[in-house]
Amino acid sequence: MVSWLGIIVASGAVADTYPVDENLDVLHYRFDLEFSEGTNVIAGSATVTASVAGTGTGRIRLDLIQRSAERGGAGMQVHSVTSEGRPVEFEHDADSLFVNVPEKLSGDIPFVFTIDYSGTPETGLIIADNKHGERTFFSDNWPNKARHWLPTVDHISDKATSEFAIVAPEHLQIVSNGLLLESSSLESVKRLTHWKQSVPVAAWLYVVGAARFAVQHVDEFDGKSIQTWVYHQDREAGFHDFAVPTRDALEFFSSHIGPFEYEKLANIQSNSVSGGMEAASAILYGDDSVTGMRTERWQSVIVHEIAHQWFGNSVTEADWDDVWLSEGFATYFTSLYFEHSGGRDYFVRRMQDEREKVYEFYAENPDYRIVHDDLGDMSEVTTRQTYIKGAWILHMLREHIGDEQWWSGIRSYYRKYRNSHATTDDFRIEMEGACGCVLGDFFRQWLYQGGNIVLDGEWYYDEAAQTVNITVSQVQNDGYQFAAALDIGLYDGIDPVPEIHRILLDQGIADLSIPVSGKPAAVVLDPRSVLLANWTFRER
Repeated sequence: MVSWLGIIVASGAVADTYPVDENLDVLHYRFDLEFSEGTNVIAGSATVTASVAGTGTGRIRLDLIQRSAERGGAGMQVHSVTSEGRPVEFEHDADSLFVNVPEKLSGDIPFVFTIDYSGTPETGLIIADNKHGERTFFSDNWPNKARHWLPTVDHISDKATSEFAIVAPEHLQIVSNGLLLESSSLESVKRLTHWKQSVPVAAWLYVVGAARFAVQHVDEFDGKSIQTWVYHQDREAGFHDFAVPTRDALEFFSSHIGPFEYEKLANIQSNSVSGGMEAASAILYGDDSVTGMRTERWQSVIVHEIAHQWFGNSVTEADWDDVWLSEGFATYFTSLYFEHSGGRDYFVRRMQDEREKVYEFYAENPDYRIVHDDLGDMSEVTTRQTYIKGAWILHMLREHIGDEQWWSGIRSYYRKYRNSHATTDDFRIEMEGACGCVLGDFFRQWLYQGGNIVLDGEWYYDEAAQTVNITVSQVQNDGYQFAAALDIGLYDGIDPVPEIHRILLDQGIADLSIPVSGKPAAVVLDPRSVLLANWTFRER
């Protein structure tokens, strides 16, 4: 472990541009909706239970995309808003639904109101044939598309419990977050399916899927059901693919991080995503996720989305500027799982492969920073760098403060912020508490600025002095400099484990002279793959 002194560096006023209302806290949503066979129009109601700070007349704002000619008639139309059976004044304008709060309402009494609405979603709920030509309904809410079909505070900062009561053609099965409360046949060849989740999450993590499914109750973990939902045509292959490694991943993350919060874990084949989408307790995977071969790619996707149940779903970033707290974490914890299941060598190969991808992205985007600054364009929420450089930052932090302290900080961070929100500074503070050190400079250079380390170096053997002499310089031309520790590995040609020496990189040239008994067979930079850097290194 290397420590260097640093000062706490303020992250600045970073917050995405969503108009967060600090006086509004939605506690619960109930959505009563109807899906039909012959139309893409959905109809129903949303009953919202909210805490509204203060008293007196005011109004609260929800997100709901309006029906418009510009969208080809897509969007939602609000027919009425009521509370306790009485009409409530509202205004639906510019894709915002403003609802008046009754004057008599006390801040201690939740405001419960029901929105009756209908319309055709432009996106958010994908109504389309799946790969087998069968009509299906699947949500696609990430990152802010729930508003296309659900009136919500459609931002990562607000968490609420939820329930979905869906009426649909009887041949369709419905899956959603949480636990199944009811599945009843109705008149007119319809079925009512009611799911309820009692753990609060952000609106983009709500999920609904309606299809002709084959359903398997695979196993249990901590008394909670592990389920597979795949198209009925893909029953055999899908049951095979999703049977593993779900339980093992749940066990690994639970034992190393903290308890799994949700009432079940369902892996669901869908046609609304291309890879995976980590909806709380009910994960969506793409049409082509079922291969019957348990491919490495899809096994990695499964583990990644399960890791999100801890980071992204339970501990959620307070705004989209800190999205690395979700994607960087899930990416690194996927690799940690494979270190557990596949061994250290496999883990190192994964990290080396991701390091190469970091530099491929960096070549085209030298100023890209991991923590955004007032993100306003939701198409730029994530890039490949958010995932893989974010993961590498966690890997370097683990090396920087030590394995035991790193895991202690991770558990403390999860324990403090589970089912809540956190910022990058919150995470830093927990890690500083675990290591008893100051991490301001580390976080500043890796998260709040662009750039990456590029090295040029050489070594030579001085036979007369019996030394290996090494010179390494930072040569990146992006305008950024880094303080970092660099390992040098000396191989004798017999022992596969190198003798490791360390130098500290800074703005200048780093030199190191190592006494040796003879010329080494090889001199290698970063032999343990613990530094995010690219280099040219040669024998002189």
